[in-house]
Amino acid sequence: MGLSEVFGKLFGSAKSGVPETAEAADAIEYEGYTIVAAPIKEGSQYKTAGSISLEVEGDVRTAQFIRADNHADRQSAVTHSEGKARQIIDEQGEKMFARGHV
Repeated sequence: MGLSEVFGKLFGSAKSGVPETAEAADAIEYEGYTIVAAPIKEGSQYKTAGSISLEVEGDVRTAQFIRADNHADRQSAVTHSEGKARQIIDEQGEKMFARGHV
């Protein structure tokens, strides 16, 4: 057994800590914004995540969001991600695009 195998067993492989992005859900519209839920799969859980876009004078602006909320199944994560995006839109509006992520 080589050192890389020993350290891999002790600390886990590098790949095991890398989250995978779940397939993006269908886009929905809310208050003129486009929401795309894209939960991140981490092991057997899905983390709340997605993007919010708005077309302003022909320019499409997009902000990404990730939250710590975990869900046992993808559909629950999609539903929660869409709700979280609506909340972000209601609270921040176009100001969210100044940062690019929320």
